[in-house]
Amino acid sequence: MSRAVHEFRDPTRFVVGTVGQPGERVFFVQATESGRTISVRCEKQQAQILSERMGDLLDEIAAKSDVPIPPAGGVVDDLDPLEMPVDAEFQVGTMGLGWDGEHSKIVVELLAVDPSATDESVVLSDAEDAPDALRVFLTPQRARQFVLRSEKVVSAGRAPCPLCGEPIDTTGHLCVRLNGYLPRSGEALTDLIDP
Repeated sequence: MSRAVHEFRDPTRFVVGTVGQPGERVFFVQATESGRTISVRCEKQQAQILSERMGDLLDEIAAKSDVPIPPAGGVVDDLDPLEMPVDAEFQVGTMGLGWDGEHSKIVVELLAVDPSATDESVVLSDAEDAPDALRVFLTPQRARQFVLRSEKVVSAGRAPCPLCGEPIDTTGHLCVRLNGYLPRSGEALTDLIDP
């Protein structure tokens, strides 16, 4: 079977989104261009790392070139849900990120999980034996919007426990800092801490 490379040279949308409730969310990266939409499934940590690295790359480009880069703060333009139905083409394994100076675009490549040990040389490669890929070229403005939205989506999960940092479910939380004690309904965790 030949390799599928889903390439988006000028996407109208490139976003991270989720399906499901906090604690059970499934993360996707979705690209849309000319009526075509491709979704790939990823882990929350992958979405977070991609967003952080892209933000770092934008800051580095701003510091080393005269390319206009939007500032780190800002308002998210696109908070719409993912395009439905969300049928993942593949599960993301290796991720690549680069700068195309000739066209002033960020290049993102998300490769499918490869059961064999994937060599980093397959990122941005067109070798037939490489895993399937989603390759997207983003303007600095669209890249910054990706970062801003990803930060919102990743942080929108379950609230962390103020003592141990683990996520708190709607049914409660067995806190390791309280030796597994589960506070009763209405009992604040701060009430259990000696002043």
